Amino acid sequence: MSLHAISGQETAKRMLGGSLRGGRVSHAYLFSGPGGGARRRAADAFAKALLCERGAELGDACGECLSCRKVEHGNHPDLQAIGPDGASIKIEQIRELQKMFSYRSGTSGRKVYIIDEADKMTVQASNSLLKFLEEPPAPAVAILLAENAQSLLPTIRSRTQLVPFTAMGAEDILADLAVQGLATPAARCAAYLTPGPEECAALAAENWFAEIRNVVIQLGKESIGRNGASLVTAQQQVFKAGLGEHLDSLFDLFHLWFRDMIYVHSERREHIVFIDQLEFISQVAGSRSTDYWISCMSMTAESKKKLKSNMNNQLCLEQFLVELVP
Repeated sequence: MSLHAISGQETAKRMLGGSLRGGRVSHAYLFSGPGGGARRRAADAFAKALLCERGAELGDACGECLSCRKVEHGNHPDLQAIGPDGASIKIEQIRELQKMFSYRSGTSGRKVYIIDEADKMTVQASNSLLKFLEEPPAPAVAILLAENAQSLLPTIRSRTQLVPFTAMGAEDILADLAVQGLATPAARCAAYLTPGPEECAALAAENWFAEIRNVVIQLGKESIGRNGASLVTAQQQVFKAGLGEHLDSLFDLFHLWFRDMIYVHSERREHIVFIDQLEFISQVAGSRSTDYWISCMSMTAESKKKLKSNMNNQLCLEQFLVELVP
């Protein structure tokens, strides 16, 4: 993996590449934002470039030197990575990291450590890391990963250089997947629910996601001209199939389904998500007003709120489907 190969995240890649080429490498970085797995991929790529024999020259890892090969094989002595042990990162983990960094560098150069999900450090671990940031026993670069920078201690944030990450747009994700031959109908839906192409491909490959998508299509079609009782019977199959724990995704997909109806109204068919259902959507979108489809989208948002308020899953879906019938 190299910085160049990471999809999107142009601001982050420009900052990190510039630090390497300009010889302005900070002692600590904080990768933060809704980039999903892109944060960790970038951390691995940046660590590789920091240890690369030509990293300063290229602004990236060469992928060919001995150091790069060691990183790729997971046995570089000057690179360490930790993450939560259970629900949190504990002080013992930070102390062990400090102990490892007290040893002589394998290359007489800098050492690099990555702390994934740094926002899950205990207070004791955070305080121990703070001291480590201020007084590392050897030339070191820290790479902290957290979705929300504000969740870390202000004193830690003030000692790190913030590198912002963003969620990729769905069209960019799909373009990336198309190059890989992975732009399936399921992936087209997943692209609107995930922050990057890797997460999108993983979600689209889940059997439960394909089943939930099929359920949304089925119920979406049955909501046109069918009575509430028929829909309640249909929704019971969701729970019999063991899909009840994925209602959050079901409502997300319903939101996209109703939005597709609005896209037909506004002659924006190129943005339709359920592209394999274009014929049906084109036929029925005009049977209801735009205001009706907007109200359906509002129902999905309200149903998601009910789920988060711990409403019974089956009752929540039942109420939603009954309300769909005019």
